[in-house]
Amino acid sequence: MTPLSNLPQNTALLDSLRSQGVPEERRTCAYEGWELHTHPDLMERLESLAPRWPVLATFGVPVLAANGIAAVVALSMGTLLVRLPAAPTESLERAPAFPPLTDPGQGWYSVCPWQSGLSSADAKRLLTLLVQRALSYSASLSEGGSHERRG
Repeated sequence: MTPLSNLPQNTALLDSLRSQGVPEERRTCAYEGWELHTHPDLMERLESLAPRWPVLATFGVPVLAANGIAAVVALSMGTLLVRLPAAPTESLERAPAFPPLTDPGQGWYSVCPWQSGLSSADAKRLLTLLVQRALSYSASLSEGGSHERRG
């Protein structure tokens, strides 16, 4: 099971991750009972972009959430999905789309977590700001709208 809240705001994400999730087998790299769908380097990168936020294991994928609503998802080796009210305005390198979540109007945007065209410091600074914006936006989608550090 997943600790990500089963709220209406998470339905599309949970459905998508559940459809690709594979229960852990002894010969696979496992993540909280599911086959891992994210490279460990990307998991580490996600944790470094939001060091005080808990990372939730969701069908083999690490997710950051605010007030129980998913805000950032780390996929494969090179994709961060961020939930925002509009596309990121920063000139960040995009990552491959993840339909249907990244389809127009769905509120998820795909960015590269490594930003090879920027210095390491600039990439981390811009991505950290983007992740914080996604967390703030997700918090605003909850009933209370408060900005708390909880899954």
